[in-house]
Amino acid sequence: MKIETNKKLRIIYAGSPEFAVPALEALIASEHEVVAVYTQPDRPAGRGRKIKFGPIKQVAVDANIPVEQVESFKSDEALETLRSYRADLMIVAAYSLLLPQTVLDSPTLGCLNIHGSLLPRWRGAAPIHRAIQMGDKETGVTIMQMALGLDTGDMLHKISCPITEHDTGETIHDQLAVDGATALLITLDLLVTDKLAPEVQDDSLSCYAHKFDSKVAEIDWTKPAIEIDRMIRAYNPYPAAFTTKNGKNIKFFMSSAIESSAEGRIGEVIAESKQGIEIVTGEGSVLITRLQLPNAKKLDVKDFINGKSLLGVIFPS
Repeated sequence: MKIETNKKLRIIYAGSPEFAVPALEALIASEHEVVAVYTQPDRPAGRGRKIKFGPIKQVAVDANIPVEQVESFKSDEALETLRSYRADLMIVAAYSLLLPQTVLDSPTLGCLNIHGSLLPRWRGAAPIHRAIQMGDKETGVTIMQMALGLDTGDMLHKISCPITEHDTGETIHDQLAVDGATALLITLDLLVTDKLAPEVQDDSLSCYAHKFDSKVAEIDWTKPAIEIDRMIRAYNPYPAAFTTKNGKNIKFFMSSAIESSAEGRIGEVIAESKQGIEIVTGEGSVLITRLQLPNAKKLDVKDFINGKSLLGVIFPS
């Protein structure tokens, strides 16, 4: 990667969800020029199904940056528009659109990706969830040079982040979004001063973080408490771990794994207090501290037990 040192870069930014917002805001505030923003097409949202700007589009509009919302880059017109911005670099963060080689080669210096894991540990669409669910002690963000393979490009800069027993998908997501912005600016500084030291990924150390939906979020109470606890926290806020009662879903958002000598059937609620709702698992118990009943709002347990009780309920496995 060759560049005139200390150059002000012309950058195209591609992203869609909230995760991509801090990095875009940091770029706008930097010495570099964001010449265009690419984001997913507007889609209906909410009960009224009204068209609403995505978070990235709103930031771009507020900053008077041109916005492109293509369905794909297969057409000549889409590629011509991309090239017309004469970008030095394209930055990609959770864009949710596969970029063909023609796009990767379009900017003078190629494309960089802000990836929410310490590569090569977790590649794919759901690295934050998988890191928590599998009990990783740390995760982080990696800025990488994009290649045609899935998250396989050379690593340019990393920032690590510990995962505690209190972290959720939401808390780690929010931290990595901020860290991603920091890592990106550091990477750009290294780039324009010709100090980048790309590191090739070791494919043998990689795991694939599959994209998932709510179907995988049903709790199997026969599993150990520590696994269920990690699942609950990993899937907070989406897709939300759940169990069923009378055919309706009860969602759980915060928990902890505890040792328990109390007797009970697997899936049984054996104790309730302001500290939590204790449910027997295949090994130990899970203490639920935040939950949501059908057609109700999320509640901390101390508020939930004021008017409701699940004591004695046995959830299916």
